Amino acid sequence: QVQVVESGGGLVQAGGSLRLSCAASGRTFSSYVMGWFRQAPGKEREPVAAISWNAYIRRYAESVKGRFTISRDNAKNTVYLQMNSLKPEDTAIYYCALREGSFFSVDSQRYDYWGQGTQVTVSL
Repeated sequence: QVQVVESGGGLVQAGGSLRLSCAASGRTFSSYVMGWFRQAPGKEREPVAAISWNAYIRRYAESVKGRFTISRDNAKNTVYLQMNSLKPEDTAIYYCALREGSFFSVDSQRYDYWGQGTQVTVSL
């Protein structure tokens, strides 16, 4: 059974940084795309960043470009989201998701496995 587990969320002041981690386990994948999504209270889930299997393709939401960086370590089956210059509007539950195969997508409906989410709260 595939498990996707996020960690690293918390409370931070505006302008601060957090690093989220996401580890996948339970199966060996030949290739997979990893994505980060977030959902703020009263809003729909939205894509934040995604990274291809070989890390050649990285996509970011406009709202986080220049502040967030996605990376991955395939040897550890882990993906990271470095979040800098955090703003109160970044407050949300952040979800990590895995899409089997090499087809790149930021569409949440194309992802196969999801973590439980980690809360990120940015205060003024």
